[in-house]
Amino acid sequence: MTKTVRLTMAQALTRFLAAQMTVIDGEKLPIFGGVWAIFGHGNVAGIGEALYQLRGELPTFRAHNEQAMTHAAIGYAKAHFRRRFMAATSSIGPGAVNMVTAAALAHVNRLPVLLLPGDVFANRLPDPVLQQAEDFADGTVSVNDCFRPVSRYFDRITRPEQIIPALARTMQVLTDPAECGPVTLSLCQDVQAEAYDYPERFFEERIWQVRRPRPDRTELNDAVAALKAARKPLVITGGGVLYSGASAELARFVEAAGIPVCETQGGKSSLADSHPLNMAAVGVTGTTAANRLAEEADVVLAVGTRLQDFTTGSWALFQNSAKTIIGLNAQPFDAGKHRALPLVADAAEGLAELAAGLKGWKAPASWTENATRGKNEWQAAAARVTAPTNAAYPSDAQAIGAVQRAMGSGVTVLHAAGGLPGELHKLWQAGAPGSYHAEYGFSTMGYEIAGALGAKMARPDQEVVVMLGDGSYLMLNSEIATSVMLGLKLTIVLLDNRGYGCINRLQMATGGANFNNLLKDARHETLPDIDFAAHAASLGAISQKVSSIADLESALATAKTNSRTTVIVIDTDPLVSTEAGGHWWDVAVPEVSARKEVNAARKGYEEKRRLQRVGD
Repeated sequence: MTKTVRLTMAQALTRFLAAQMTVIDGEKLPIFGGVWAIFGHGNVAGIGEALYQLRGELPTFRAHNEQAMTHAAIGYAKAHFRRRFMAATSSIGPGAVNMVTAAALAHVNRLPVLLLPGDVFANRLPDPVLQQAEDFADGTVSVNDCFRPVSRYFDRITRPEQIIPALARTMQVLTDPAECGPVTLSLCQDVQAEAYDYPERFFEERIWQVRRPRPDRTELNDAVAALKAARKPLVITGGGVLYSGASAELARFVEAAGIPVCETQGGKSSLADSHPLNMAAVGVTGTTAANRLAEEADVVLAVGTRLQDFTTGSWALFQNSAKTIIGLNAQPFDAGKHRALPLVADAAEGLAELAAGLKGWKAPASWTENATRGKNEWQAAAARVTAPTNAAYPSDAQAIGAVQRAMGSGVTVLHAAGGLPGELHKLWQAGAPGSYHAEYGFSTMGYEIAGALGAKMARPDQEVVVMLGDGSYLMLNSEIATSVMLGLKLTIVLLDNRGYGCINRLQMATGGANFNNLLKDARHETLPDIDFAAHAASLGAISQKVSSIADLESALATAKTNSRTTVIVIDTDPLVSTEAGGHWWDVAVPEVSARKEVNAARKGYEEKRRLQRVGD
């Protein structure tokens, strides 16, 4: 006879989560690092009480914003290379919907997070309950249905026993390298408190390991043959290289074959920036060294990347009409993109088998030497734009140079939106794998501070440096207070260009007037004079505004010795970006306008569109 234990659904859920384990570097660890929670009437009595009972085994963390706490959970998973992750629970209504943006971020970036929003009553007796959004035509709908398109797996728990198959599916999705992404279990608030006789074996400890699928023989043979025929091969690395832990395998592969490497935003730090075959960033925010090779390449081995438009220059970057793309990816959807030869496999396993198949083969020496010359030229150009300056309003690049000189490549630098991702992608000299933490798949303003909090939780001994603009800071800064409360020190460098400088530059580049982006160009009676340093201090941070690049470097040196989160503010120029490198990006310009600047931009746009390789 099956032994059972009578628990509420919420108690069963939390007990199950606490029993799930993983092994990292020989050490057995809970796979869930904890649960972020903001309680309301939709979850405080059910899952709130259950979490209290397990607070020693499954720690609960309190945040100030539901979107931010979910960003923190995502940052934790990314910093752990998807090997460990967290859950986030909210009440119904606005608390739940606040998490939808973060769910979309995790969905786009293929990052694991478990979302546990409270929901309406399954029995419907108190309808409409506080914060319930009623659908006039469908009584089964709640605001939590917003999670469906941004969840890899969605389930609404309307009976306590449904949690048994739902949690089994949850763990499969969170740990699968191909399906990985957010899971939403929408928890009807009355069902959270309902009891059921659960089988005891449901709560037995289970260890989850990384699945490493090996390539199909035919696909492998096709890929090897394509590479052996290549005269100008190129590797593009995405986040899948890091999640696979394939950096060492990548280095062995390219060193043996003499193939240059370039990196997407998600794949940057797959190789150290100092590696002689690392051409660094590719695409719209790429280096001249990488993009020149991408234009000429006859075989492109795309490893663990989804080949989004910033990587491909909106499919105008790869100009060799005879090129072949090989898609080495754990997810078949990505492996076959753009008529690629698919090679469905784990990145480390796929690279190892490609290396074995290519043993003794090398790319032409002239191609490798050409790449090396390009790298040297790019490094000289990058050194010029990041050099110290006495300018009253330095560029983002000059601020990046200051952070690099003061903090070195041993830190984790984290960013998400605005102009900084482009500049950092080109210019930051990453060290160890995972030391470059970008959220640029969804480019979510407000991810920066909260995501860094999660990254610091994952890597407490690592110096985590956040770089963000004033626009992102104003959108979501509340977790500075949480970092202080939890004793998790961050170093935050806030570049104040007085508005949305990046999108203002794009507006100008497409012929638009300066309108509604910089504060001075937005409707106003009085221009705001925001004291960011004072605001950060009010949240408990050590803070300082500096007036020069030299002072920024000095403040960063001090920040290393500070005992808690430090925020350093510097004014920057909103109009300057690095001209070297980069590539065209398809942003549609109006066909008809009363402004001559827009008409001129449209003409240039049409010329660039002719470079797009439709169907590739």
